[in-house]
Amino acid sequence: QGASGTTRRGTFTTTSSGIGDTKISGIFRISENNMHKMHLNAGISLPTGDTDKRDTILTPNGARNNVVLPYSMQLGSGTFDLRPGITYSGKIDKISWGGQYIGTFRIGDHKGYSLGDIHEATSWLSYQPQPSISVSTRLAYKNEGKIDGIDGRISLPVQTADPDKYGGDTINLYFGLNLAGQKGVLRGHRFTLEVGIPIHQDLNGPQMETDYIITTGWQFAW
Repeated sequence: QGASGTTRRGTFTTTSSGIGDTKISGIFRISENNMHKMHLNAGISLPTGDTDKRDTILTPNGARNNVVLPYSMQLGSGTFDLRPGITYSGKIDKISWGGQYIGTFRIGDHKGYSLGDIHEATSWLSYQPQPSISVSTRLAYKNEGKIDGIDGRISLPVQTADPDKYGGDTINLYFGLNLAGQKGVLRGHRFTLEVGIPIHQDLNGPQMETDYIITTGWQFAW
């Protein structure tokens, strides 16, 4: 039995998986001295991700239809995207800091729509008390525009099928820990942990909000 006396017809699950868009980028030095560095970022995203992902859903009338999934479940943007940016970093003794801006600009459209442009900016501060450990904090801002246009095949009665309910502004605060092995079996190994919490979310229409972000990593160099 559903809400308000309605009859529950069943449940369904939709998934999509595969290879996403391919990103190629380069970093070009503008200036550098003992304390400061500045680089230009130049990149492009190639539309290698599938934009025709389908799955079977249960409709309100009880039918099971195979439909094109909403925009957020497609694997690619469908467009070539330019990704310019600029990065600054500085360091004095055990303290380092920096900032970066990366933009994503869609070129043209695909099947009647294009995803919103993205602007991302981040600033960070880190402290390295000894070679094997460092702690950091950073502030990350992201602005993503609404989808421009519409894919006529996507007409599901859900928020994710509405192009106007995508994008918005978010600001996240992160705290990080980096451990670098210096000797023995740990030499060359690097472990990272970063925990983020949202401090501002202004999204376009009903969307799933973020509660927290946890990122871990391991790297080995020889």
